[in-house]
Amino acid sequence: MADVLICEFMDEGAAAELMAEFDAHWDPKLWSKRDELIEKVADAKVIVVRNATRVDAELIAAAPKLKAVARMGVGLDNIDLETCKSRGIEVCPSIGANAVSVAEYVITTAMILLRGQALRSTHKLVAGEWPRESLARGVELEGRTIGIVGFGSIGQVMAAKAKAMGMEIMAYDTMLPADSPAWEGVRNAGLDEIIADADVISLHCPLTPETRDLIGAAELARVKEGAIVINSARGGIVNEAACAAALRSGHLGGAALDSFSTEPIDPEVGALFTGLDNVILTPHVAGVTQQANRRISEAAVVTVRRVLGPAS
Repeated sequence: MADVLICEFMDEGAAAELMAEFDAHWDPKLWSKRDELIEKVADAKVIVVRNATRVDAELIAAAPKLKAVARMGVGLDNIDLETCKSRGIEVCPSIGANAVSVAEYVITTAMILLRGQALRSTHKLVAGEWPRESLARGVELEGRTIGIVGFGSIGQVMAAKAKAMGMEIMAYDTMLPADSPAWEGVRNAGLDEIIADADVISLHCPLTPETRDLIGAAELARVKEGAIVINSARGGIVNEAACAAALRSGHLGGAALDSFSTEPIDPEVGALFTGLDNVILTPHVAGVTQQANRRISEAAVVTVRRVLGPAS
């Protein structure tokens, strides 16, 4: 048994550091082998996870020596925070480490969706077509208004990237004080204002009972015609069936969904989006690039070193 249990994929260099310095066990698929995970966590003092490992009451009860959960990422909906708190177990997310990757994902998908099929027409040209007129009706990102829902570390980096692209910025966050310097140059808006006024709605909030189905049928009916919705946060914030229906109706101009209520997605969810050409679906990779993976892995290494002290 090991003091440090790494349950999901991690930057190889960072994992090697942990295994060289500490009694550490790394299995990128351990999260999916629940019985083995329960067994191995018995001696763990720190567990290193992403979003797939269910750090629930059962797992915590099986880990009497557990001192900390190092979360490679920022979302905490897979971790039983109340049970951790009652046990005095630290929960340590890598805040800000993947913010650039997420922001670039949003900018990239927004530009693709606003340009319609123009940037996804290689197969037509290879086949001998030249649909220049039909594909020359896209919209520029500059001058569009982006509404950022959740204005924490990622949302603020998102705002900086969007400003650099010439966008107007509005944001909604009930936790950020109104006098925070982060609001400079950003319209502090209500959620209803963002839904009504934004050309691009980008979600950066946690999944909570209050944010589940935050963007549902009623909200999608109120967005500007042709608006874009991008969810690089957590599945469940956007109602998938309502989103697919709004895309099919043409009222919603496009959507990029990087997270889903169930991951991997159920066949029923996949079927909702079959045949749509105004949607981009990705497997929870918005915040995962080579650079971001290294940064969030290094943050986990820092947590382990701080909690366990110098390796003996």
